[in-house]
Amino acid sequence: MLVERTSTNLSCPTIFTQRYGSLSKEVAAENAKQIEDTAFVTANKHYEKEPDGDGSSAVQLYARECSKLILEVLKNGPEIEDKKVAKTRVLTHETCEALSHDDDTFFDISKGQRAFIEADEAQELLKPLKEPGSLYTKICFSNRSFGLGAAHVAEPILTSLRDQLKDVDLSDFVAGRPEAEALDVMNIFSKALEGCVLKSLNLSNNAMGEKGVRAFGTLLQSLHSLEELYLMNDGISEEAARAVSELIPSTEKLRVLHFHNNMIGDEGAVAVSEVVKHSPLLEDFRCSSTRVDAEGGIALSEALATCPHMKKLDLRDNMFGVEAGIVLSKSLSKHANLTEVYLSYLNLEDEGAIAIADILKEIAPSLEVLEMAGNEITAEAASSLAACIAGKQFLAKLNLAENELKDDGVIKISKALEEGHDELKEVDMSSNSLSRVGAKVLAEVVVKKPPFELLNINGNFISDEGIDFLNTIFKKSPDMLGSLDDNEPNGGDDDDDDDDDSGHVGEDKELELESKLKELNVNGRE
Repeated sequence: MLVERTSTNLSCPTIFTQRYGSLSKEVAAENAKQIEDTAFVTANKHYEKEPDGDGSSAVQLYARECSKLILEVLKNGPEIEDKKVAKTRVLTHETCEALSHDDDTFFDISKGQRAFIEADEAQELLKPLKEPGSLYTKICFSNRSFGLGAAHVAEPILTSLRDQLKDVDLSDFVAGRPEAEALDVMNIFSKALEGCVLKSLNLSNNAMGEKGVRAFGTLLQSLHSLEELYLMNDGISEEAARAVSELIPSTEKLRVLHFHNNMIGDEGAVAVSEVVKHSPLLEDFRCSSTRVDAEGGIALSEALATCPHMKKLDLRDNMFGVEAGIVLSKSLSKHANLTEVYLSYLNLEDEGAIAIADILKEIAPSLEVLEMAGNEITAEAASSLAACIAGKQFLAKLNLAENELKDDGVIKISKALEEGHDELKEVDMSSNSLSRVGAKVLAEVVVKKPPFELLNINGNFISDEGIDFLNTIFKKSPDMLGSLDDNEPNGGDDDDDDDDDSGHVGEDKELELESKLKELNVNGRE
């Protein structure tokens, strides 16, 4: 749809084409496709760096990039009837790259759709890297699948750039290749880049496994100054994790280490913990969705105590359990500079959640993101969570979804958010067995925050009357209230003695909750 609209905007009379001139339908269509490809890639990379948002900022960037590129095409001047000349107005990948990055040190061939490249195309694509005096220090070969011929073309070029390359992105660069060919390509790139004083290396999305890790052994063993290493979605097993630990010679300068979406398990986590132990400058550690249970969780948690500079910690979607959660809480006491903490779906339960909240209460005054969704947390832990949250005045995002806080717990946390918290943008309390009362308290608090963007309370038991009240609260800013499609107005806990026969919160219970609402000094709307 966007390609069609863009093509129309470039070729039909508008205020902009009246000023700059229009394009023929053929040239407009080619430009429109290239513009959409480029804008999507730029926005998608933005979203991948912030995967915990709802995508709204990526969509906004997508729209801005499209608008910028459309205007750039029109500014090239009135259409020339000679089709050969008009063709030159079609945006090339290089032009889009310059517009998107505006950096003559960054060489990027990842634009557009994923594609296989062989020797001939590689010669053309990599030609700028061979120009005398090139200033490129950062290269991105992602989204292009290199065959053996293309790898041989790249080898001497990369070798010639060894002394200047600082940042290399080889994510998703052998997709769809047979294993033997992919391993040969990895070996070629590894030897070509050996000796580079790299600060950042991204090998994500390559289905490497242990063989792939060892294929990059020559390069990995030469990285004595590495600051960032990304091995996400690489099929890293426990054997591959041990290979990583074995091959990296020194991690004393490592600041960023990402292992997201692998299957390292407990044994692999023990191997990764050895890397962490020897990374005293580590600031950003991501080991989410890696099938780590209690034993590996304890090993990682203990290792994290050696990283006092930690700012961003992401351990989501593992099965640490309570014991590992308590060990983790002790390590967190060393992390005074934390700004983002992602601890959802770790099976922490109340005991683990309380231990972590009590520690976070005393540290991390600049905390911006706190996620502890899906941990079977009940109202019993709410007081500790509330005490922790009350002191986090820079908190921008709070996610406690898929727990059992119920109204009592949410009211306590709402009280903690009432004073200050002027940076708060997003709160997720979905699937917490909330009724009208708890939802009302929370909504009245967050709607008053100047930068607030989204309240997610879907999947609860809010009555139709409660939904009407919520819509009234957010009347001036309806986009702040997330979807309520999964709300169950007649739902509830049938085992709760205070519930009536219809499943609603009973009258006595509701009166009790209303009294807690008054204590919050949150005035009801007329």
